[in-house]
Amino acid sequence: MAKTITMPTSPNFSMSSFNLIRMVGTTVSPFTGQTKTQEYDAVYWVAELTLPPMKRAEATEWQSFFLELNGQTNNFLLGDPSALTNTGTYSTSYLEADKRVNNTSVTLSFSGSTITAGASTFATARAGDFIHVTGATNEENNGTHKITSVTSNTVVVTDSTLTTESNTASCKVRQNVKGSTGLSLLASTNSATGTIKKGDYLGVLSAASDTSNPQQLVMVVEDATVTTDSGKDFYSVKTEPKLRSDLTDGFYVKFTSPKGLFRLTNNEIDWRVNTGSFYTMGFSCIEVI
Repeated sequence: MAKTITMPTSPNFSMSSFNLIRMVGTTVSPFTGQTKTQEYDAVYWVAELTLPPMKRAEATEWQSFFLELNGQTNNFLLGDPSALTNTGTYSTSYLEADKRVNNTSVTLSFSGSTITAGASTFATARAGDFIHVTGATNEENNGTHKITSVTSNTVVVTDSTLTTESNTASCKVRQNVKGSTGLSLLASTNSATGTIKKGDYLGVLSAASDTSNPQQLVMVVEDATVTTDSGKDFYSVKTEPKLRSDLTDGFYVKFTSPKGLFRLTNNEIDWRVNTGSFYTMGFSCIEVI
């Protein structure tokens, strides 16, 4: 069973490359030149990291770390080295997943930017929330939509341009689910408050524990919408990449020093030593899926 090995905290990397990989199939018609794309589930971060020259005392910490990884067997926590501190002002270390919309079988109609449900679906939805629709006949109506206003328990207006479609049964309207590009979150305490800003990273954790391993590392791509009710702040956060798996209600999303779970991209690690007894080393890694 894989173990999570603690990575040394110093020195910081002298050079880093942090990239997002998506698997997207592309087909170009030889007759019209039109392009069709199909995005697949595989999406993950990769990094190329270089450490500054070190004397042996520091180098042995990194050598021990690399050896304990056992090549690609074990894993470690890593954040973007160039963005270790978020720019938002959210005041505690984590938020909690909070599904405010979760109807797994409902009849939906779509017109303009409006979604109408055949049953009470949006009773606790808030303006700014992101909902994820599946089961619509027209593919344009599926996916993640941002609610701009809640008209009633059954009607919301979104920021999407929808294809007219009436009374499609057995649709799902949910939040914090696989494929979604938005998170529905709740402040961890009544006193927790502050902003989550575009460019901030969030660590989607695997349990209701601040020290649990992350399921996924995501980036905020627009400033979060915050609403307050009964003294507690509710957050609606647009993120990329899409969620790889459902996020359980109450599980934590890390704001302070968020990290992803990574492993080496190959089983080989080496280091070099110059005539001044300075060690140099670097490595590449990939997010664990």
